[in-house]
Amino acid sequence: MKTAIVTDSNSGITQALSKKLGIFTIPMPVLINGGQFLEDISLTQEQFYEKLKDDSCQVSTSQPSAFDVGELWKKLLEEYDDIVCIPMSSGLSETCHTLAHLAETEFAGKVYVVDNKRISITQKSAVYDAIELAKQGKNAKEIAEWLKETAMQSSIYIMVDTLKYLKKGGRLTPAVAMIGTLLKIKPVLQIQGEKLDQFAKVRKLHDAKTTMIDAVKHDIATRFADIKNELKLSVAYTDKDDEAKIFKKEVEETFGIPVEFVDPLSLSVSCHIGPGALAIACMRACH
Repeated sequence: MKTAIVTDSNSGITQALSKKLGIFTIPMPVLINGGQFLEDISLTQEQFYEKLKDDSCQVSTSQPSAFDVGELWKKLLEEYDDIVCIPMSSGLSETCHTLAHLAETEFAGKVYVVDNKRISITQKSAVYDAIELAKQGKNAKEIAEWLKETAMQSSIYIMVDTLKYLKKGGRLTPAVAMIGTLLKIKPVLQIQGEKLDQFAKVRKLHDAKTTMIDAVKHDIATRFADIKNELKLSVAYTDKDDEAKIFKKEVEETFGIPVEFVDPLSLSVSCHIGPGALAIACMRACH
């Protein structure tokens, strides 16, 4: 049995890394002033942030073409017996529902789309789980079942450096954003399977890092108490990785285990939170 593993670029898995891992990554479309670019193909992280910081540019993300994804699946099924597809969480994008409908109507029994409730470094970890399970001889259906079972066993906490992009995306009212900016508030957001929600408000980077580390400690002691020996930690950031490298050392010293990934957050999340963000993730993994 030969199973193909497909994800999208929200996982942070580049086209180059895909080839190295033997998997396939769907590039997510990014819209800039009405023009469409593909993440990691016709748009680099550097180019994205240059446009995002430019107030004259309208930047947003979109869904991949269902037709293009269908064509990729058809091509893969010429070589593989089945496919497991791991898109970003359905709580953050309609992509998952669109691809699930496509699989059910045109690729039933051959393509399994998993709502793994993850994004960025937690989604990347799920892809590595799928690779490991495929090596063990599991088929697409069996891999999909494991990923569904572990879907909610992850947390991401994100410190946002500026309120500008939350306001721009309609997640904050202009008045709240103005007051928050004057008070130099740095919100800490959370993703636990579904949406990007507010978790805490702090004023300093040090306080934000302490808040995020304490939140993960609490998750490990409560939500993840029964699976704490199966957990992995990762760090993420937007734009520059200087603080992420420092944060990685602090996380490793606190928890006594190595940080698996230090990656940029996906462009879909970055659109809403802007540059200068820092994040920690905790997730169950089998790889």
